[in-house]
Amino acid sequence: MTWVCKGLRSVSSNLNKIAGTHHLPCLVSARGKFTKSRIPQEIFAERSKEHEKYGGNPEQPHKLHIVTRVRSTIRRPYWEKEMIKNFGLQKMHAPVIHKNTPAVNSQLKYIKHLVRIQPLKMPFGLPAEQDMAETYINVNGELIVKRLLQPVETKAVES
Repeated sequence: MTWVCKGLRSVSSNLNKIAGTHHLPCLVSARGKFTKSRIPQEIFAERSKEHEKYGGNPEQPHKLHIVTRVRSTIRRPYWEKEMIKNFGLQKMHAPVIHKNTPAVNSQLKYIKHLVRIQPLKMPFGLPAEQDMAETYINVNGELIVKRLLQPVETKAVES
């Protein structure tokens, strides 16, 4: 296309010299003018309103992610397969917990179409060391702690 434009310009400049005119209106550049982007501005709007939608707090972000692989890595590039392996997501639908750090988030950005990322919510607080064996994650992404009941000391009843 550029050769055609250059050819038209050289022909028009030769014709201008011969005819003695300055401009031929029919031989204007064949390229169209660039127009403004058709992407709506609301896509570029601030996304802080989504924190309420997902139950997050922008001032106090969650500390841990629950990362679950939901799509296959067949016919995916080798770097995505390596990241899936490095995150420990070889099995489908098996949740893995990772820290919410910029290093982890930058790697998750490349495989976000293969995984589901949820915040780990702790409604009962962090479990104690002895309670770690009795914890599980429910389907809502909450860490539930089954606390062991301690025996109550019995007092002798005086009668």
